Amino acid sequence: MSSSLELILASGNAHKAQEFAELFDPSVLKISAAPEKIEVIEDGDSFQANALLKAQAYYNRFKRPVLADDSGLVVTALPNELGIHSARFGGEGLTDKERYQLLLKRLEAVDEREACFVCQLCFYLSPNEIYFFEGRLRGTIAREPSGENGFGYDPIFVPEKADKGTSFASDPEFKARFSHRSIACQHAISFFRNFNESMDKS
Repeated sequence: MSSSLELILASGNAHKAQEFAELFDPSVLKISAAPEKIEVIEDGDSFQANALLKAQAYYNRFKRPVLADDSGLVVTALPNELGIHSARFGGEGLTDKERYQLLLKRLEAVDEREACFVCQLCFYLSPNEIYFFEGRLRGTIAREPSGENGFGYDPIFVPEKADKGTSFASDPEFKARFSHRSIACQHAISFFRNFNESMDKS
């Protein structure tokens, strides 16, 4: 029987830690919170670059294998405004609600509502062993928020495969199964299941 790979999560975000706990098969990957949160300057020009910056910083600090992710919402009508800047859209200090309300206001007279959630995972096992996995989920930006679950832009994002008009915040079960983060995690689980088995045989 193969042993699981243990990593610390490069994030102080409690929502992300909970999501990963639910998304990963613990017999393959075990993710625990980092001993403490450290500040990382995320000045990369892509999701992958920022995920790597976080993973490197936590690995250098704690000398343990690290999982880092960088995720965001890409909105076709507002190129370069969200994406890797999603968490800072509108400036520092805004709440999740204030950010998505600002986005709705910016798109008020816009018919093009296409959007895509992107997740880039970086598994930093050592400086010489780094793996990336990406997940994407297309959808649209609703005209108004709905649902009581989720966080961030969930209340206004309607996945293309969901029931018509159903936001991420309205259907947490759908999000758990089909989110951008879930897709990236599925790719990682498939890879590391084989990885762990090959390591056991070596």
